Amino acid sequence: MSDPLVIFTPSGKRGRVARGTSVLAAARQLGVDLDSVCGERGICSKCQVAPGYGSFSKHGVTVAADALSDWNSVEQRYDEKRGLAEGRRLGCQARIHGDVVIDVPPESQVHRQVVRKAASARQMVMDPATRLYFVEVAEPDMHEPSGDLERLAEALRHQWDVPKIEATLPVLRKLQPTLREGKWQVTVALHRDHTGQTPQLIDLWPGFREAPLYGVAIDLGSTTIAAHLTDLRTGEVMASTGIMNPQIRYGEDLMSRVSYVMMNPGGDLEMTRAVRMGLNSVIDAVAQDAQLDRRDIVEAVIVCNPVMHHLVLGIDPTELGQAPFALAVSDALGMEAQDLDLTALNPAARAYFLPCIAGHVGADAAAVALSESPETSDDLVLIVDVGTNAEILLGDKRRVLACSSPTGPAFEGAQISSGQRAAPGAIERVQIDPETKAPRFRVIGCDLWSDSPDFAQAVAATGITGICGSGIIEAVAEMRMAGLVDPSGLIGSPAQTGTARCEPAGRTHSYVLHDASATGGPKITVTQGDIRAIQLAKSALYAGARLLMDALGVNKVDRIVLAGAFGAHISPKHAMVLGMIPDARLDRVTSAGNAAGTGARLALCSIAARAGIEATVRRIHKVETAIEPRFQEHFVAANALPHASDPFPELSQIVTLPKVSFNTGGAEGDTGRRRRRRVS
Repeated sequence: MSDPLVIFTPSGKRGRVARGTSVLAAARQLGVDLDSVCGERGICSKCQVAPGYGSFSKHGVTVAADALSDWNSVEQRYDEKRGLAEGRRLGCQARIHGDVVIDVPPESQVHRQVVRKAASARQMVMDPATRLYFVEVAEPDMHEPSGDLERLAEALRHQWDVPKIEATLPVLRKLQPTLREGKWQVTVALHRDHTGQTPQLIDLWPGFREAPLYGVAIDLGSTTIAAHLTDLRTGEVMASTGIMNPQIRYGEDLMSRVSYVMMNPGGDLEMTRAVRMGLNSVIDAVAQDAQLDRRDIVEAVIVCNPVMHHLVLGIDPTELGQAPFALAVSDALGMEAQDLDLTALNPAARAYFLPCIAGHVGADAAAVALSESPETSDDLVLIVDVGTNAEILLGDKRRVLACSSPTGPAFEGAQISSGQRAAPGAIERVQIDPETKAPRFRVIGCDLWSDSPDFAQAVAATGITGICGSGIIEAVAEMRMAGLVDPSGLIGSPAQTGTARCEPAGRTHSYVLHDASATGGPKITVTQGDIRAIQLAKSALYAGARLLMDALGVNKVDRIVLAGAFGAHISPKHAMVLGMIPDARLDRVTSAGNAAGTGARLALCSIAARAGIEATVRRIHKVETAIEPRFQEHFVAANALPHASDPFPELSQIVTLPKVSFNTGGAEGDTGRRRRRRVS
């Protein structure tokens, strides 16, 4: 009689196994994705399967009622205590006696797929580097002396096919008492990554541990630090938070921080200490929100731009401030979190940095690429991660290009006269009536528009405090659409615009968005300087995108993805009116939210994702904006709103921009002659 045939679904893997083989053992033999933590002891339930009986013409087998062994006492005990769904068996207990079809449900798959919708609908494959293993360790024997660590390693080798392990001193200190408390049964957290390095023993607990482990995905930006505490079993985000990067006091943009290092001996060490304190703060915050012990957070994935990458690692970033913008290291890095002074994690936790693409295109851009996968796109996609230093990707399945563009902090409310970070009370949405030139707006924390009768009462608690990045973008674009600003970016006078809201401000004009000065409140205006700051930022962004398009020899892209926490709040129409992004159909402009954070979570939850992005980064071609002759040409042309020469035909189908020019006008009493003399 031949050995029974076992067929696993949904994988479709099949093979013959010896009669009496457990379903779990058969799965391992055939390379089927079936989870288990307890090592066939029937206490973790992760190996649940659903056997099928009857005729399966698709597979060419008929499964008899006695194809599996009878329900046993271990399964009965588990069912009484915790319950097994109808038709389910424990794979470690059910033994194969005849041809059988076994379905492995998603929750029993080690690499189970979970749909994540935070950035876009996609599948996240759970395959974390750090997992729990339950083992029984042989007790000490005077006649065969060996260390507890060596016997633990032998147990892992025998029971889980882990050939070798290493342990740090903090873990070694707790090894003996934990083994004895658990009566030689322990659950260990083991870090096994995709590089083939020796697995690291992260922690251990007496007996069988059911509670999950956690990791933290960190998007370390120039301006903000965002952290997402993630369940390493399910991929669920348990808590998220963000803080201002404490390095801002050394400079708002990256080059100012590099300059600080150049001019201040030891300045790099100051900034390293500051950013590591910030990382500990956000980790503490998410742990408290989720009410977790920091010991349960065993892994961190960090994505950041190259300057932040070097500073958090304690590497002097000076070389990144001058051509050829050499990185100290560009490959992915794995290390002990304690090497980064990350005391808010488990003492033996591991940290992983995604690879950097090039001198000013960092691990955050790699994370965006991991999240959005331009290398698999059939159409030509432009991905713009909007921030203080914008990262831009352009490509499809044939080729992917990348560059960075120094947009500065204006898009985040900095360098704006009434600007502020996004917080309750900040103006985030703006509309201006093209006839009356009167504005209406919304503030963060309130869903009502300012012309609503209940608006004043609704914002009484927060007040109207300033204007954030999305608000200033919409304000300038609305001013252009209402004829208050001409294509060169000049604000018109009251006589030219027909509204007293355009009031003189020295030699230029400002537009009054909100005025509560009569009652002691703020007067929020859009000044000529504000518009210039936005023009400089958007020109850098557009010029970077155009350089990539030049490199591919195209004048149009098929779709545009706005990434970044800030990018999620940008109105595509207003962005196009400003000329922040190339012309495209508005329904082909989408937001990916914090794609860098999503990429960090993907890498946290899957070692296959880490291996994949490391391979992808090696194929991405970097375009260096700092040395490209056409960057300045594109930058100057992009100063106009929306552009001096690019026609923007898609935009013209939905928006008619007023043909106004205020070049010969000035503030009241200012003549055209004075303006010409000043410009010359």
